[in-house]
Amino acid sequence: MGGLTTLAPVIGAAVPLGADSVPIRRPREPISPEVGAAAIVAAMTDPLPAISLPRELLPADGRFGCGPSKVRPEAMNALNAVSTTYMGTSHRQAMVRFTVSQLRNGLTEMLALPDGYEIMLGNGGSTAFWDIATFGLIDQRSQHLSFGEFSSKFAGAAKAAPHLADPEVIESPPGTHPEAHASAGIDTYALTHNETSTGVAMAPTRPEGAHEDAIVVVDATSAAGGLRFDPSQVDVYYFAPQKCLASDGGLWLAAVSPRAIERIERIGASDRWIPASLDLVTALDNSRKDQTYNTPALATIFLAVQQVEWVNNNGGLEWAASRCDRSADTMYSWAEASPFATPFVADAADRSHVVATIDLDDAIDANVVSQVLRDNGIVDTESYRKLGRNQLRMAMFPAIDPSDVEALTACIDHVVTALG
Repeated sequence: MGGLTTLAPVIGAAVPLGADSVPIRRPREPISPEVGAAAIVAAMTDPLPAISLPRELLPADGRFGCGPSKVRPEAMNALNAVSTTYMGTSHRQAMVRFTVSQLRNGLTEMLALPDGYEIMLGNGGSTAFWDIATFGLIDQRSQHLSFGEFSSKFAGAAKAAPHLADPEVIESPPGTHPEAHASAGIDTYALTHNETSTGVAMAPTRPEGAHEDAIVVVDATSAAGGLRFDPSQVDVYYFAPQKCLASDGGLWLAAVSPRAIERIERIGASDRWIPASLDLVTALDNSRKDQTYNTPALATIFLAVQQVEWVNNNGGLEWAASRCDRSADTMYSWAEASPFATPFVADAADRSHVVATIDLDDAIDANVVSQVLRDNGIVDTESYRKLGRNQLRMAMFPAIDPSDVEALTACIDHVVTALG
């Protein structure tokens, strides 16, 4: 190892890579365009003091991104093993359709779905599903809980749909969540299990007094497979595979109740215009054949199967959620005891166990801390860009080992001390 070198993140001399630490360069403040070309060149070529993270502090795996998430190496090895027989084949042939059936059956088991519930899937991810829902799930008017970037987007999609009445939107400040309530004329209640942007989680529950024909639609994008819930309380539990399912993006999945299926089929039979690629009847028909309307990303499906079977073989959702509980307890206990870190979500009962948001003291630049961690191979700890806080945001999905979360907190302490 003594002869190895690593390039600094700014132009300059290479730095020897020692056996006990990973050298990094202290990030600079952004350079103003007014300083002139000569100053920019000088700043880029001027070596910065090195800061080191001892190797014994580093997590075994430094991926803490909130999506795309860490993919387990074992899953990638399994994908590589079928690279010449599964990848590059028709998605309508037996091998791929069998893999889709594995995913649908595995999710039914993992989520402990009641009789009559089905797993649907299609292309486009959760963002596409908001538009899909405005065409094929909302009958006339919906109610939305809005308490972060992603929960607000579904409300925006419903409001923009010309064939729907303006939605009822119940808002609360970032770091909290509002409560749904039964309202006359509401046929769809849109909840969010875990707000990925803020690290707030809530239990998805059917509003007391809701009309018997109303459906409860839950965005579970960063929750499914990591947080407990009662599936009998919801009619559509939709999510994407690049979070707790430790796969890649581009696919949406949904657990749908008989009541939701009736809604889908009734709207599909009406005179409402629905684009074919957003038609839930088409998605339902294809899902029952273990395929999608158009070509899916085969690797995404395969990797999701690997994660779902790993969870089921180890004890199911309860096992996965308990694993996230351990990571969350480590993260929040550390932040509460820290002289410079504070959990962003004030109410401990609302703190997500799959996405942690931690505010840092104003004297410590969270962006600098994240850059230092990144240069040491600990990646994607930056805050959500639109929240605008001096904050770290870190995933604690089931694929992330709780011991790595503990190592991450020690590394943050070390970086803050080194930055002075």
